[in-house]
Amino acid sequence: MPPIGKNNGDPEVLLFTDGACSGNPGPGGWAFVMRHPASGKQIERSDGQRETTNNRMELTAVIRGLEALKRPSRVEVFTDSVYVGKGFSEWLPKWKANRWRRRVKGGWAEVKNEDLWRRLDELLSTHQVTFTHVRGHTGHAENERCDTLAVAAYQRYL
Repeated sequence: MPPIGKNNGDPEVLLFTDGACSGNPGPGGWAFVMRHPASGKQIERSDGQRETTNNRMELTAVIRGLEALKRPSRVEVFTDSVYVGKGFSEWLPKWKANRWRRRVKGGWAEVKNEDLWRRLDELLSTHQVTFTHVRGHTGHAENERCDTLAVAAYQRYL
């Protein structure tokens, strides 16, 4: 793999994320591992909430990771969340076009987790982000690490 640099299309930052809940809703945790391959630097962060949902924690992990960046960057986000991946690639443009509403049988409904989707949308306007889906709990080292951190974050609320 060629070195990552400012002038090629490779990501400058690799962001691995995960969310977890004990019950849905229930106590939840989020975590990310961020790596800057050019410098070799890596950070890990996690936290939790007493009462939340798994989808909120998955989104929060991505948001907190992007918020940790100090300047606009090219980022590849690795997530096991189909919800986050489809939301980013398929649903978000439609929701924005429909004034943050989604179509349901017989009309319109509010977008679930709209506050988090709006924040993610703001961050996506700052950073060049691509999403890569990884299968959860299949031995992907960074995904497993994020899961461990997210579970530890919610366990203090049990």
